[in-house]
Amino acid sequence: MSNLEILKTSIDGVLLIKPEVFGDSRGFFFESYTKKKYSQDGIDIEFVQDNHSKSSKGVLRGLHYQISKPQDKLVRVVQGEVFDVAVDIRKDSPTFGRWEGFLLSGENMQQVFVPKGLAHGFCVLSETAEFLYKCSDYYYPEDEGGIIWNDPDLKIDWPMTDPLLSNKDKNYPRFRDIFG
Repeated sequence: MSNLEILKTSIDGVLLIKPEVFGDSRGFFFESYTKKKYSQDGIDIEFVQDNHSKSSKGVLRGLHYQISKPQDKLVRVVQGEVFDVAVDIRKDSPTFGRWEGFLLSGENMQQVFVPKGLAHGFCVLSETAEFLYKCSDYYYPEDEGGIIWNDPDLKIDWPMTDPLLSNKDKNYPRFRDIFG
């Protein structure tokens, strides 16, 4: 069984995961998810849905969350590079309102575990990027909430200033208008 390096971050429950990658002249191999191993390392989640998106350079998706049916997410990039962000929206958390960002790429093969109670988003830094994420609950469009990507109170240090956004993402409210 492969070894995982799991690093805690400044936000409780958000984990940066560095898998053990076996490579040679033919390419590489690594276990991107093994329930038994992840459970032993504290990620004992029953994932029910896998999602795969492809986006072009400059696209920003987020900051999304589900209101009454929150999701744990295990995210990674298989091609390209993104700046991935998690924002703590748990009102009883000591890091409520704080964010953490990660460079994820097909090259570094790192993963981020984003627990329930956090908003999530990413922006694409490469020409294209393919993003995979496992979710602990199903997607319910009627349950989705969001925070405007450039909220001045959150001060997320996005590596771009004029991203390509969906109409929905352009019109999300500010953090303080949702959470006080």
